[in-house]
Amino acid sequence: MATEPIKPAAIEARAMARYARMSPQKARLVVDLIRGQRAEDAIQILRYTMKRAARDIEKVLRSAIANAERKAEDAGESLDVDRLYVSRCFVNEGPRWKRLRPAPMGRAFRYQKRTSHIVVAVAEHQTAAQERAAATAAEAAAQKGVRGAVRKARKALAGKKTPARKSKAKK
Repeated sequence: MATEPIKPAAIEARAMARYARMSPQKARLVVDLIRGQRAEDAIQILRYTMKRAARDIEKVLRSAIANAERKAEDAGESLDVDRLYVSRCFVNEGPRWKRLRPAPMGRAFRYQKRTSHIVVAVAEHQTAAQERAAATAAEAAAQKGVRGAVRKARKALAGKKTPARKSKAKK
C-alpha cells in the first residue's frame, strides 16, 4: 500500500434555528441566495435582502461563524474567518400550528401557521486548511529548533561544573 499524505481536516461548524415562525417555502428563497458564497459575502447579501426571513437566517449564519471560531479555539488552531464559506444551508418544515377562524353562520375555517427549521453550515476552504497546517508545522519546527538549542546550551553548561571553593576554615 502506498502511503497517502494526510489531508488536514477543514474546520466545519453549523448552527440551527428551530421552530422559526415563517413559511419554509419563503425561507428557502433567501437560503438559495447564500448557498456556496463566502461567509462575508453571504452576510452582506442577507443584510440587503428585502425579505423577512433574511434577518433570521443572518442570525443563524453569524452563529455558525462563531461556532467555527470556538471549534478552532478549542482545537488550538488558528482560523481565518475570511476563508469560511457557506458549505450547506437548508430549511426543513417544522410543526404547523393549527388555528380556527370564525366563519359565517356558525362555521369555522381552519388555517395553519407554518414553522421551519433553518440549518446553516460553514466550512474552511481546503486550500486554507492546507495553508493553516503548513503554518502550524513550520511553527512547530521553529520551536523544536529553539528547544534543541536551549537543551544543547544547558547540557554544555552542565558539563562545565565549576570546582567548589575551598573554605578558609582552618587557621
